[in-house]
Amino acid sequence: MAYRLPPLGSLRAFEAAARHLSFKLAAEELHVTPAAISQQIKGLEDYLGVRLFVRLTRALAITPQGEAMLPGIRAGFDCLAEAVGSVHADAAGGLNVTAPPSFATRWLVPRLPDFAAAHPDIRLRLSSSSDSVDRRGRGRRVENDASDPRAVDSDLSIRYGTGHYPGCVVERLLAPDWVPVCSPRLPTEGRPLSTPSDLARHVLIHDETIDTEGRQPGWREWLAAAGVGGIDSERGPRFGNAVLAVEAALDGQGVALALRPLVEADLAAGRLIVPFDIAVPSPFAYFLVMRPAVAARSPVVAFRNWLLAQTGCADGV
Repeated sequence: MAYRLPPLGSLRAFEAAARHLSFKLAAEELHVTPAAISQQIKGLEDYLGVRLFVRLTRALAITPQGEAMLPGIRAGFDCLAEAVGSVHADAAGGLNVTAPPSFATRWLVPRLPDFAAAHPDIRLRLSSSSDSVDRRGRGRRVENDASDPRAVDSDLSIRYGTGHYPGCVVERLLAPDWVPVCSPRLPTEGRPLSTPSDLARHVLIHDETIDTEGRQPGWREWLAAAGVGGIDSERGPRFGNAVLAVEAALDGQGVALALRPLVEADLAAGRLIVPFDIAVPSPFAYFLVMRPAVAARSPVVAFRNWLLAQTGCADGV
């Protein structure tokens, strides 16, 4: 089949300019001059017979025609990049996975020997990034391109968020609850921990992994669910990483709220206990996120099937 297309350089210039809404930034990305970008766009507009951008005094706006064309152009370049990259990746037997730091450290890494034993031919590279945690409200766009799963340099991403990732293959892995945890060595002499109201005499440890108000339950929400009032829910140390908050609890420094999947191993080993079996649901869940162009690659399929089996979702969600 013969494809009737304008020069690929003009399509590339259009995609970059539309993404940045700036000829200057597009030029910097493609290592050309803004004038070259402008010339490429004009040539493309002449070819199509429509305007793609409106040049304003201090800004650049994309036209409805440009908006309509952009998703297909972007998907086309994604497919081209993945087609080239997958040949090299499959030949090398490599698989790049990105996950939130706390999930990678406390849930995924301890399970990886099982995957390696089942798939010794796959060379897995795991990285962690806070960009794998959504930063805005339910159902809204992620904050920036760095947080867009399609912009992450990995074959497969695990994300903690809303599950709203347009243009990606998305499968839910875990919908966790928040539970109170503490060390069985937590000093309780003269300060019993028999009922939720006893927390008034203990240190409350706060996990501020998600720093936007109302994005995750805190001690205020948990105490309300437990029917307890009169406790200052804001007191106690705060940690910007879930791993640090759990470590403080393990060290006997107080009682922390933790996502249950992240402390499963510690609970099973008796390093942590749940003093009160009262849980509050998270508004977020852990999702497996893949670009369509890589979803059928054999290493991706193998890891996806293994991961779903580990989370009890072997038949998908």
